[in-house]
Amino acid sequence: MASVHLHSNSGYAQHIQARSHQILADEPRSNGGTDSGPAPYELLLAGLAACTSLTLRMYAERKQWELGRIDAQLRFVRDEQGVELITREIAFGAPLSEEQLSRLAEICEKTPVTKTIKRGTEIRTTVSRTPAA
Repeated sequence: MASVHLHSNSGYAQHIQARSHQILADEPRSNGGTDSGPAPYELLLAGLAACTSLTLRMYAERKQWELGRIDAQLRFVRDEQGVELITREIAFGAPLSEEQLSRLAEICEKTPVTKTIKRGTEIRTTVSRTPAA
């Protein structure tokens, strides 16, 4: 369904390839990185935001609703006890009824990435040596 390839030669800068797209990830300078790209949690939030907006557009097209501009503001926080929370605020440029807004809020909870994050996903890792060139 999705696949990426990453390579990192040194430092914290990460070179990511997703299909034909090149993405950089890095840590901010305050964490010892060079700030050459978003940090990993920022990429996680970006994926959730993009999936949310895309899904809302698809739903609205089927309903023939005009949404106008979609603005999404997401934040990841962790409290002193280690409890993690993602907040997601969505705003639409077009005038929508309370009923439409309520339905769109329901759709936000059903987006594929939202469901993956909420249910948790098993991660299987293997580690090996890179063959010498």
